[in-house]
Amino acid sequence: MTDTLPVTSTLTAESLTLAYDRRVVVEGLDLVVPSGRVTAIVGPNGCGKSTLLRGLSRLLAPSAGRVLLDGQVIGELATKEVARRLGLLPQQPIVPEGITVAELVERGRHPHHGLFKQWSREDESIVARALEVTELVHLAGIPVDSLSGGQRQRAWIAMALAQRTPVLLLDEPTSFLDIAHQIDVLELVRDLNATEGTTVVMVLHDLAMAARYADHLVAMCDGAIVAEGPPAQIVTPEVIESVFGIAASVVADPTTGDPVVIPHRRKREKS
Repeated sequence: MTDTLPVTSTLTAESLTLAYDRRVVVEGLDLVVPSGRVTAIVGPNGCGKSTLLRGLSRLLAPSAGRVLLDGQVIGELATKEVARRLGLLPQQPIVPEGITVAELVERGRHPHHGLFKQWSREDESIVARALEVTELVHLAGIPVDSLSGGQRQRAWIAMALAQRTPVLLLDEPTSFLDIAHQIDVLELVRDLNATEGTTVVMVLHDLAMAARYADHLVAMCDGAIVAEGPPAQIVTPEVIESVFGIAASVVADPTTGDPVVIPHRRKREKS
């Protein structure tokens, strides 16, 4: 791919407050996303993980505070400029009826086309590479809505890859996938980070997967960041109890050394 990415790209939140219909979900949050790394946001349901991602992507305007993309207030940037710098894969993206895998991936090039710029060999090369990396070449002419869940997720990631943004936000990219397809998607994310230097921020429910595939964890509870740092520092019995409200043991995976969570059985109160 010849459409060169910036060496680094920064994404930060300063005193960020996010709300829906005046109901505050995230309040006064500060976050510096590590550039060129994979960050996973974890926490219980309803803690504000997806809301934070929406705020970082400017889908949700702050009630207070601001989000900075490469030092610029993201809300003040032109839509096309944001799309050239930041890609977003929402939880359940809507697939246009009848669109093929190749056509979906080609849409990733739209932010790079101005009024007079035509489809180029460079565009063709970038789309071909995105299909190759995601192992979708043989499915290029197949309608997206006929794919399996794992294949469909790869198609959306291929579109994001073709978009060639230095920052990629993924909201629960492994939802509704079986364990094999979860691994496929997360391995693809890691490869994308390793080969392209893409800064990735993803919301994940599975703490073990987050610890294995992310460089940096952000643990949230009640709209606030409880702890953040390398997985080995964050996946501890103390943080797990603070964030998820459960007792657990943490052991090292004998093969990789990654932290593995062993939850203790919760005792039900007698009525």
